[in-house]
Amino acid sequence: MKLQAFLRVVCLWFQQEPATIAWFGIRLGPTTFGIFDAFPDEAGRQAHLNGKVAAALMAKAGELLSQPPSIEKVEVLAAKLDDGAAKKAA
Repeated sequence: MKLQAFLRVVCLWFQQEPATIAWFGIRLGPTTFGIFDAFPDEAGRQAHLNGKVAAALMAKAGELLSQPPSIEKVEVLAAKLDDGAAKKAA
């Protein structure tokens, strides 16, 4: 399964993670992909990182990725989220 197809499938799994308040599978270049997700607190982040999506990605990492994934924590300094726009995009 190609990585972009995998990301589309796992996006549906996040509906079961109440602490994952935003999730994006992104393409940064022809062969470079990423995931950006947001949580209300550190407990939500840890629940996500210890959940089935992270486990599935790690299990398929050798098949889907040319190198091990890099997980970076970022601090969002400013944001605008429009719930209506998110529903239209989905």
